[in-house]
Amino acid sequence: MKTRGVIYFTSFTFAYLDRALVLADTLKKFNPNSFLVAIVCDILPETCNLLLDKLGFDALIYAADLDIPSFEQWIFMHDIVEASTAIKGIFLDWVFTRGLHGKKVDKAIYLDPDIAVFSSLGFIEELLDETSIVLTPHLLQPSDTVQGILDNEISAMAHGTFNLGFLAVRNDPEGKRFARWWGNRLRLFCYDDIARGLFTDQKWCDLVPCFFDKVKILRDLGANVASWNLSERNINISVDGRILVNDYTLRFFHFTKLGVIGDVMTMRYMGDNFSVLELWRWYKEQVARHSLDGLPKGYWFYGRYDNQAAIERQHRVLYRTRSDVQSAYPNPFAVEPGDSYYRWVQDEVLSGPDS
Repeated sequence: MKTRGVIYFTSFTFAYLDRALVLADTLKKFNPNSFLVAIVCDILPETCNLLLDKLGFDALIYAADLDIPSFEQWIFMHDIVEASTAIKGIFLDWVFTRGLHGKKVDKAIYLDPDIAVFSSLGFIEELLDETSIVLTPHLLQPSDTVQGILDNEISAMAHGTFNLGFLAVRNDPEGKRFARWWGNRLRLFCYDDIARGLFTDQKWCDLVPCFFDKVKILRDLGANVASWNLSERNINISVDGRILVNDYTLRFFHFTKLGVIGDVMTMRYMGDNFSVLELWRWYKEQVARHSLDGLPKGYWFYGRYDNQAAIERQHRVLYRTRSDVQSAYPNPFAVEPGDSYYRWVQDEVLSGPDS
């Protein structure tokens, strides 16, 4: 089989399309020969007149096309974050096994849709010549304040040591074994359930250095810069536009939690590193430039029943924990004149036995 070589991929719903388009623009600017695959965990609303094939993606694949058994049931069991993150591992296993457009994929590099690229990522492609899996830790240095311990170190222990906004994997026997394992775990257990030791796709990868060989922990300070590690990374923008993180070139910045939360966490840890604010100003402008007309606020196709009633989180949790209910209602989105999961939830559970 011919090889495609290297692919980059990202996963998102249409609520994050504006961010994903910034990722596409910046990746192509600094890596003009890159091949970017968009994995979309959504369906475009009829109110949008958008030619998706005219955007900055080289391939676009819908989650429903990834051969997930009983897809309607599976997607119903997940909220928007759980579904969007689960798709990452499922796609990685799928593309390593099947290839893309008839060609074998040798290397796959994942970037979250709210990342912007600021330089060539060729060094990551080269790392995959020597290793099978590349991960970036949330933190590279201990925190020196109680607030930092609470926000960053304890949070990392709860949510995962490595930030899975980035991942690079080589399609060799060890990388393929990882993709199969991770994809399987995310298909079955990609939930935000910290009390059970689960946090979507991310917490699983704490086990990667234990389970797999040829794992590279990337300690490049310019990679996956974000609010949670600003206290250890000083950003400087030179007069010629070069951006340095300590003595490292800024590779990519993770603009997580766009809005109030992101602003608060940035201000808390940036200190007098005011160049960070310039990066955020630029990013917000780019996202606004790519805003999608006709998209309802908070839209997610899989976020509502067929009658457009919102699916509450407790509806999803209940459904995924009851195999008998899954058997009784194989399509939980359906709201029919007769019996349906929606009516069962309303009448038998939420109303209570004495109502």
